[in-house]
Amino acid sequence: MIRPHRRHPLWFAYLLHRVSGLALALFLPIHFYVLALALTDPSGLDGFLRWTEHPLVKLVEFGLVFLLAVHFFGGLRLLALELLPWSPRQKSLAAGAVAGAFGVSTVFLLNAL
Repeated sequence: MIRPHRRHPLWFAYLLHRVSGLALALFLPIHFYVLALALTDPSGLDGFLRWTEHPLVKLVEFGLVFLLAVHFFGGLRLLALELLPWSPRQKSLAAGAVAGAFGVSTVFLLNAL
């Protein structure tokens, strides 16, 4: 049975913020590995960069940018919640955070193609 508070839209905003943070934390070691390739193995970096030209990798990059943007906008929403007086517009701010993240990541995808 789903608890009533887990049906609330702001609980989904909380969950999305936590999942995006976890996914970004899991991505970070891969990012550091690729940065290390630039310093230690330039030919390995060239091979990795050729691999990133595949359309499926571009789609995964879209997802990564979406996670980054949703985590950023969700964090701004949380800062507003903590620092500003409470407002009944919190659901709208959460929806705006997801919409803003989708917009930013879509622009990135269109620019990458």
